[in-house]
Amino acid sequence: MIDPADVPIRRVRWDAARRIIRSLHPPTDLFEDIASPEDWPLLIAAEMKTNPRLAETIGNLDLVPPARRVSGPGATFLMAPFTHTSPDRPSRFSDGKSGVLYVGDMFETALAETIHHHQRFMAATAQKAGWTSQFRELVIDLSGVLHDIRGGLPDFAPWLMPDDYSAAQRLSAALRAAGSEGIVYPSVRHRGGNCVALFFPDLASNLRQGRHLDYHWDGRRVDLVRELSTPPRVFRVMQ
Repeated sequence: MIDPADVPIRRVRWDAARRIIRSLHPPTDLFEDIASPEDWPLLIAAEMKTNPRLAETIGNLDLVPPARRVSGPGATFLMAPFTHTSPDRPSRFSDGKSGVLYVGDMFETALAETIHHHQRFMAATAQKAGWTSQFRELVIDLSGVLHDIRGGLPDFAPWLMPDDYSAAQRLSAALRAAGSEGIVYPSVRHRGGNCVALFFPDLASNLRQGRHLDYHWDGRRVDLVRELSTPPRVFRVMQ
């Protein structure tokens, strides 16, 4: 396997990249209400005296360096992956102790990635067939100097295993320790698509609300996606 120190670095800039998340309709919170992130610690401490549930809403702010925090419209969705972490929710480039913002280069890539993980959850919990939880599409601009493991090199293969994330997590830990901003990599779920794993929220900006979606579980797989437009549109998932 290639030494992490030898992984190439590229400037990556994507306009209108895509992220799809569960649609829980979170309320606007301090990340969006307060213009200056420098004010957050004092204001959070003051509000927690009367609102003990605030810590649960905001998460662990200490996980994001003050200089890398973001505020304003859409900041809730950019900060949440970094302040709400858990070893119970590891991912390809995190053991669950460090935050990562995953974004696809196009809608189809983000859709394929989320369908894969939703199918695993539905199968593991033996869910009945039917239309399941709603999702929302986020449209994001991003820019950063990232470690690039695209290109199909054999040395990159252990970091792109379909279901074994152990090598990828070791790579991520080594790159983080060396000051990396994140990783750009080929999507494992959507041929021809690319993804980024951003290690800081300020690499993303100009977040806009996209479509609302439903996924249909047929008992084995997600076979349909419904776009909640007027009128709704239903698309078959080809796998």
